[in-house]
Amino acid sequence: MKYIQYLHHSLILVLIALVGYAQGGSLIFSRDSSRASRANNGAILSITKADTLYPNYNISPRKPDMTGMANNAAGIAAKIKLGWNLGDALEATGGETAWHNPRVTKELIDLVKKSGFNAIRIPCSWNSHMSDSVTAKISDEWLSRVKEVIQYCVDDDLYVLLNIHWDGGWLEKNCTPDKKHVINAKQKAFWEQIATHMRNFDEHLLFASANEPGVENATQMAVLNSYHQTFINAVRSTGGKNNYRVLVVQGPSTDIGKTNELMSVLPADKIANRLMVEIHYYTPWNFCGLAEDASWGKMFYYWGKDYHSSTDAVHNATSGEEKTADAKFRLMKKQFVDKGIPVVLGEYAAMRRSALTGDALALHLASRAYFLKYVTKQAKANGVLPFYWDNGGTANNTCGIFNRRSITVFDQQTLDALVQGANN
Repeated sequence: MKYIQYLHHSLILVLIALVGYAQGGSLIFSRDSSRASRANNGAILSITKADTLYPNYNISPRKPDMTGMANNAAGIAAKIKLGWNLGDALEATGGETAWHNPRVTKELIDLVKKSGFNAIRIPCSWNSHMSDSVTAKISDEWLSRVKEVIQYCVDDDLYVLLNIHWDGGWLEKNCTPDKKHVINAKQKAFWEQIATHMRNFDEHLLFASANEPGVENATQMAVLNSYHQTFINAVRSTGGKNNYRVLVVQGPSTDIGKTNELMSVLPADKIANRLMVEIHYYTPWNFCGLAEDASWGKMFYYWGKDYHSSTDAVHNATSGEEKTADAKFRLMKKQFVDKGIPVVLGEYAAMRRSALTGDALALHLASRAYFLKYVTKQAKANGVLPFYWDNGGTANNTCGIFNRRSITVFDQQTLDALVQGANN
């Protein structure tokens, strides 16, 4: 009987949506409130037929609760000094330890706090933790485990940025009109569950819509904005503290150039001044992540005007150095920060090229430390909040600061560079 009633209700809602659409214009559609109206400023505030693909998980909405939620986006941005990524852990497809890191412990989070960070970004997978893929139901066990790790952070007075990460690419690889309805349906179902389960955390917890959504043009950007809109609507609909929670939306591919060009409008939010924008910085890729020479360019080992090699000139950076970083962060300051919209540098790093030896290795590591210090400093100088990417501290983890097994600092040089950059 309940299933029949559900189908009947869904058909009625689809008819309402079609009638509204036939009258022209975009549509605000909310099955939870059983109402439809025109979109504000042309933004699509919800999806129509996709709403019926999965059950409604906003089954216990609460009245707005501003307790512990006094700071808006700019207020929280002023509090975040230096952030760190809990990479290759909760976003690991196959389970928390699948990518060679141990289970996250409170002792690790304590060490991160003690080392000078006051914010943690938690990349997280959800698609691979569904207990039922037909209904997009996330495992209660997984929701509770993520909540436990967040609690470790909040107990240390750390700000937390929780996202839907790569997660198999179900969203990131599908910012296209033909996938729009099905992706929005899953985005809605996931965020209703995540937001409801994490609803009691105060303003220390921020939610982020996605990770690095692949977008190349204005058409795909419009689709991405619909995904962000669905995220905002889903979180806000659960009520309680989520009514005021600061939310983070990602620029196209989290690329600064694309974000500057394509992200001219942000999705609508019924609560003013509670949105941030996220970008990433791996420029030049030859230095930050290129692991072998490619047809389009060689690996860079040495970055920065005072750190070029006189004996290995072929691996000196020839592009993307200090002036590039200066210019890119200024773009974000002008487009967002100066307008009161904080920007999160959700990821940045440069791989440690441990195969080098002797003077070459020493120069490379000094250059890498300079890069990290410089990028951190320039980000902060332009009002951008830096979160270093750390995939685990062992010889095989090229960006790790902390050894997560021994709970010790693995790379003091990198840690010092980041802290110095943030303090400057």
